[in-house]
Amino acid sequence: MTTTIDRQQLTADDIATQWLGDFEDAMRSRDVEAAVSLFATTSYWRDLVAFSWNLSTVENHDGIRDLLTEVIDRVSASDFELGEPATTADGVTEAWFTYATAVGRGKGMVRLIDEDGPKAWTLLTTLQELKDHEEPQGPRRPKGAEHGVDPERKSWSEKLAEEDAAWGDTAQPYTLVVGGGQGGIALGARLRQLGVPALVIDRWERPGDQWRSRYKSLCLHDPVWYDHLPYLKFPENWPVFAPKDKIADWLEFYTKVMEIPYWSSTTATSAKFDEASGQWTVNVERNGEKITLNPTHLVMATGMSGKPNIPSFPGADIFQGEQQHSSQHPGPDAYKGKKVVVIGSNNSAFDICGALYESDADVTMVQRSSTHIVKSDSLMDIGLGDLYSEKALANGMTTEKADLTFASLPYRIMPEFQIPLYEQMKERDRDFYQRMTDAGFDLDFGDDESGMFLKYLRRGSGYYIDVGSAELVADGKVKLAKGNVDHLTADSVVLEDGTELPADLVVYATGYGSMNGWVADLIDQETADKVGKCWGLGSDTTKDPGPWEGEQRNMWKPTQQENLWFMGGNLHQSRHYSLYLGLQLKARYEGLETPVYGLQEVHHLA
Repeated sequence: MTTTIDRQQLTADDIATQWLGDFEDAMRSRDVEAAVSLFATTSYWRDLVAFSWNLSTVENHDGIRDLLTEVIDRVSASDFELGEPATTADGVTEAWFTYATAVGRGKGMVRLIDEDGPKAWTLLTTLQELKDHEEPQGPRRPKGAEHGVDPERKSWSEKLAEEDAAWGDTAQPYTLVVGGGQGGIALGARLRQLGVPALVIDRWERPGDQWRSRYKSLCLHDPVWYDHLPYLKFPENWPVFAPKDKIADWLEFYTKVMEIPYWSSTTATSAKFDEASGQWTVNVERNGEKITLNPTHLVMATGMSGKPNIPSFPGADIFQGEQQHSSQHPGPDAYKGKKVVVIGSNNSAFDICGALYESDADVTMVQRSSTHIVKSDSLMDIGLGDLYSEKALANGMTTEKADLTFASLPYRIMPEFQIPLYEQMKERDRDFYQRMTDAGFDLDFGDDESGMFLKYLRRGSGYYIDVGSAELVADGKVKLAKGNVDHLTADSVVLEDGTELPADLVVYATGYGSMNGWVADLIDQETADKVGKCWGLGSDTTKDPGPWEGEQRNMWKPTQQENLWFMGGNLHQSRHYSLYLGLQLKARYEGLETPVYGLQEVHHLA
């Protein structure tokens, strides 16, 4: 009884400090079992690079024991300190902390429960910087001006021009990033600040052209607080949902102001890895000139998705109208008064249908499987409001803290936290969902009712953040057809049930393949199969086959192909995970030992 009373008298800081002290003692004494005993029977440790040189989640005592047995000697974790006052609510104590390892410094968060003493239910550890290789910011910022007299002085712009001209001639990038969208640009900024010689290449003429080329109604469905890039946040007057051309201009501006070595109008045509030298040979064409680059590391930053999935329906060759994938759709202007069939019922399909309707096209959406819809306002208020909003900022929730808070929830238990939020959204928007159902639209909230974020993480598809176009379907203004396509005729789309949909244009809003499809094109199919499928958690839900992976397949971490990496995701992920990929590449550039724990296994090829 005395022990129970004493525990009740402990403050949240007391509980957290006791646990951190015990954990540090176990680390210092290299006592694996003592460390394991500090975790609850059901527990999760998510490590972002700090202990594992990987993005890795281990579960329960066996998993934690396995990780520590391999890494405890070399990591030499120490100096665990509370980063801010701990809090206790509903029997869970949450504590932010800082710590050091043999090579770096990190931040973490632990959730403690009482299981015969404070025990860790979830633990997050992240590497934030490498010792002696800190980024030149704050008190370490560069001086910039070169005072004194120098007859050989070169201007800032002259130095940048010389650096650009040297690539492929007198200098080689240590890291070549193929793809200059938000992922490649964010990583390029990180590597620039870390002092890693890196070059970002992209086939488009200007940074941001990937966005400029899309249909004109495209805008971000995620709010501004969720979408900042590293180092340089959007201005205070930036719109909540930025139009595509505004994002494009920001990416172009960001690339220039962050001094990212960036080659536009450049296409990678082939790549091959030499195991003996540990280098890649990458052939590129830049403005018609053929150049060979020899980077040590190759990063595929072609988005979170691979090549467009364009179905091959019987009769496609005789259809006399236009056919285009949603990624090729130029916008609605040319289709006023035309009959358009959009195959698909997710984000792009709704956006395109809405813009076409506004331009007085006759639009039919073909729904082939159920879709999760969440209204934008509800997602912002209930799903994101505590982390990414003006309210969150006012409560001290910075972007950086929000990112770590979101990262602190292991994917295995994330549904437990998401399901109640989507139950609230379902109730709040009950009338809307009833109208959609009455219109014949098939709705779902995910296989386990966990909603949009889990759908995105598991499969990257199957949802729509409603910014208005769903109302057109509910009102019958955009017609709805359901079922799989059987074939095309000269002027129509015919479904399996015989429904015939007249069409002047068919838009295939049918998604994308895995990113390793780009590897097959650039390197070879053997390498694509060696690294396997990208994206997904192995949740054994629709389009995310098991076994359980614990982390996103192949993303931002080492792969089975030496020196080949994948960078992708939305703006939030590009910002957050570019740090961890950047630190992994920096460590290798500086010659640090980087033994990888739990290298990604390959369970699926595509």
